[in-house]
Amino acid sequence: MDIRPLHNEADYRAALSEVSPLFDNEPEPGTPAGDRFEILLTLIEAYERRHYPVLPPDPVEAIKFRMEQQGLTVADMQPYIGSRNRVYEVLAKKRGLSLAMIRRLHTGLGIPAESLIG
Repeated sequence: MDIRPLHNEADYRAALSEVSPLFDNEPEPGTPAGDRFEILLTLIEAYERRHYPVLPPDPVEAIKFRMEQQGLTVADMQPYIGSRNRVYEVLAKKRGLSLAMIRRLHTGLGIPAESLIG
């Protein structure tokens, strides 16, 4: 099997072009083609993690996203953040999230804590 590490963008693009057509018809695991596919995916994933890290969202953007997803209003956020004014302050980024708010948002709305900590 002729596989080498992905050292640069050209190597990365070549690996992507090789595996892309295989997603519609994945090779059988344990076969030489399946092993090559799996190894290339592992190399691509490592390259992307190193060169294209996914940063956590801004905490307020995570809250707004969840509000939009679930059709929540400012009034719906009061149990998690506090008074209506406090909700508006947090959403306008004029007030930070307290640890208690983070816990309630995480527990009540399922927003990942790492997104809220920012």
